[in-house]
Amino acid sequence: MTEPLVFLTGQFLPASQAKLNIYDLGLVLGATFTDMARTFRHRPFRLEDHVDRLLRSARYGGIPLPYGRAELLDITARVVAHNAKLIGADDDLAIVYFVTPGENLLYAGSSASMAPPHPTVCVHTFRLPFEAWRHLFEEGVHVVTPSIRHVPPECVDPKTKNRSRLHWFLADQQTRLVDPRAVSLLLDLQGNLTECAGSNFVLLKDRVIYSPERRNILWGISLDTVAQLAPAAGLGFETRDLQVYDVVNADEAWLTTTPYCVAPCTKINGIPIGDGKPGAAWRRIMELWSARVGMDVTAQVLGSYPARGISPGEVLPVATTDGPT
Repeated sequence: MTEPLVFLTGQFLPASQAKLNIYDLGLVLGATFTDMARTFRHRPFRLEDHVDRLLRSARYGGIPLPYGRAELLDITARVVAHNAKLIGADDDLAIVYFVTPGENLLYAGSSASMAPPHPTVCVHTFRLPFEAWRHLFEEGVHVVTPSIRHVPPECVDPKTKNRSRLHWFLADQQTRLVDPRAVSLLLDLQGNLTECAGSNFVLLKDRVIYSPERRNILWGISLDTVAQLAPAAGLGFETRDLQVYDVVNADEAWLTTTPYCVAPCTKINGIPIGDGKPGAAWRRIMELWSARVGMDVTAQVLGSYPARGISPGEVLPVATTDGPT
């Protein structure tokens, strides 16, 4: 097979043959739980953590999955092994999961159905498009806080990773009127920072990394990795309520996310953060992340990945900066 392999509810299929029924509740109601992992040098990173989070989300949503942890890991291994052969040596894969309650055979625009559920389960991959994110590492991210607010945790628990994304779509419409390349950062109903659509947001002040409180965000696996790396960078890590004021007065700010790990955030609502350039602490975190996965992650995103591994603990060269450390 010369096209990507997809697992879709019991079958391994060529990507061109993987289809969803129009009555699937993932389409009818947007009732879809999801997760995404990635590979480094074609090897999955923290895959068990991603699968465990998917299983927790499905349980919260009342979706009885026909596959357990071990089965999902085996399915993933087969999909990745095939699809990694279709990309270059310097490329890597995103590994995507999604589950829905399945088809509503008595479709009436609601979840009401007398038929027993047959959940839809999908595992697929795509090549990570690092070229699309290169400017984030070169210039930094501009985040904008639109008027659309984050869904309160009293409505949907943010510990679930889901595709009920209409509020994000509307938020991005507003954000792109400010800056077509900006990223939406939503506030909660009290004006506290929450998260971005595909990433967590943290700031650095006086050598402490601050994350919004757990009650308001999906605690990302990349965010958790940053928390693990912080001590080796000589940085603290804390959670607390944060406002735009705190970002404006921060030394640095970052987005943490599966595809490109950590990106520097250099502007909020048009106001520079720190000196408005990617900072030294971000570069150090990326050095440590690269050492952990055995490759130069920054070079891969920037298109200068040397197709070689690095030794654990090896210190990678970084550009000098006049910014805060």
